[in-house]
Amino acid sequence: MVARGEIARFWSLESLHMVSSDGGTESSALVDDNGSEEDYSYEDLCQANPRYLQPGGEQLAINELISDGSVVCAEALWDHVTMDDQELGFKAGDVIQVLEASNKDWWWGRNEEKEAWFPASFVRLRVNQEELSENSSSTQGEEQEEEAGRNRHKHGESKHQMRTNVIQEIMNTERVYIKHLKDICEGYIRQCRKHTGMFTVAQLATIFGNIEEIYKFQRKFLKDLEKQYNKEEPHLSEIGSCFLQHQEGFAIYSEYCNNHPGACAELSRLMTQGRYRHFFEACRLLQQMIDIAIDGFLLTPVQKICKYPLQLAELLKYTTQEHSDYNNIKAAYETMKNVACLINERKRKLESIDKIARWQVSIVGWEGLDILDRSSELIHSGELTRVTKQGRSQQRTFFLFDHQLVSCKKDLLRRDMLYYRGRVDLDDMQLVDLEDGRDKDWNLSVKNAFKLVSRTTDEAHLLCAKKQEDKARWLQACGDERRRVQEDREMGMEIPENQKKLAMLNAQKAGQGKSKGYSGCPVAPPHQSLHPLQQRHVTVPTSVPQQQVFALAEPKRKPSLFWHTFTKLTPFKK
Repeated sequence: MVARGEIARFWSLESLHMVSSDGGTESSALVDDNGSEEDYSYEDLCQANPRYLQPGGEQLAINELISDGSVVCAEALWDHVTMDDQELGFKAGDVIQVLEASNKDWWWGRNEEKEAWFPASFVRLRVNQEELSENSSSTQGEEQEEEAGRNRHKHGESKHQMRTNVIQEIMNTERVYIKHLKDICEGYIRQCRKHTGMFTVAQLATIFGNIEEIYKFQRKFLKDLEKQYNKEEPHLSEIGSCFLQHQEGFAIYSEYCNNHPGACAELSRLMTQGRYRHFFEACRLLQQMIDIAIDGFLLTPVQKICKYPLQLAELLKYTTQEHSDYNNIKAAYETMKNVACLINERKRKLESIDKIARWQVSIVGWEGLDILDRSSELIHSGELTRVTKQGRSQQRTFFLFDHQLVSCKKDLLRRDMLYYRGRVDLDDMQLVDLEDGRDKDWNLSVKNAFKLVSRTTDEAHLLCAKKQEDKARWLQACGDERRRVQEDREMGMEIPENQKKLAMLNAQKAGQGKSKGYSGCPVAPPHQSLHPLQQRHVTVPTSVPQQQVFALAEPKRKPSLFWHTFTKLTPFKK
């Protein structure tokens, strides 16, 4: 038995594995389609990428190399786009010099532009750092010669072998993933249910979500994969049809991913008590699971759904158009991209409804249905002048959500307080751009104006912006609103009713207990700042791997003043 202190732990998405410091391995048992167990070494799982070590290895060793004066470089796996000046932006394939790696999530590094923090999980370290150092100082002629040598080496290895490597990686990681799901269900959930004094049914639902359903689904999926896997000639395997047959089943990951932040919060709360820490560690040892904390195991389904498009893209790269599985692999790649994208969108919308609920509670005199009954996203906001048919002007603050436009009035004394003044059903409205001058229908002189006209009634709203560029932004936003509504309809995007009710309940509880005025009447809470969400990507660019856009799979981010900055910029502050 290797001492715990001598174990270096490697995280490689599903293929979590322990490697001892003397080079020996402790293999995790993998379950095949017959339920039997089969051993695979760490080298077998990583043979497709022998030149790289996955991030999450021994941090001390990296820092020792840096301290010794060695140049430690990493290659970007995915694009990292950031608006934070303290973070390092880069493209997939860029080489970054690692300057400090004491934190497992965020490293300090340098590229051609600057030095800054970057997420460790977005890069992989080169095994041969000395070779990198030499290459970085080589001449242009030497670089070309080395490039030619690498090309000759690539051509020397048959495409059949490359496809074999990718197929074997998919099969091996799938078997490892099943083993982890089995360990969670049998090692943790089963034991938790026996200890009713420690866990309620609601707590277990929060922590583990629907992971048992995922385990059941993935066993069927792996069984079909094994049927299509050609053991004698792996490159002839036809696994694309398996993804297409089970594409609807992958939708169960949406519920799990949406629940995952709540699971992390509940676990963090429990882990403050020693008896829960000891209990989960005892479960791990009893099940003979690898030395990874429970939150690491619960992250694997989130990582897995991100990994499928990446693996299929690699498989498609080495599948010729003449191959019998080419069309299915191509279709499977697009399918799994869309699955991951849909899950990402649902997660993003679920996070936004809490902010929207708090915003509604802060509006004085709200009337009618809750905003979440029909909307789940703020698209644009700003001040417009509403003009009546009689020529009266009213300055209002408008909030453009999907399906509806809400109008509010600012308090004359407290400019951070808003009063509800009405809403417009955009599903029944047509947007009309007006030219500057006299409007022939209303016989009014207008500038920077547009109309919302009902398709079924006489209802119409004339709105004017202060500047031409403000009007252009509103016209663009209204067009975006219609497009997003259509996309949501096509993608089946819908927030569960229980989630909407929970968000409103939490917002109302948070709004209670406020201070009271001299008259004894409750004083309305200050208006909650609400900023439009960033532009979403419904179709993931083919050049960007899915993990980059899937928010849950990204590393834990540094504390940021992002929302604090927006609070300063919103028009509701004094």
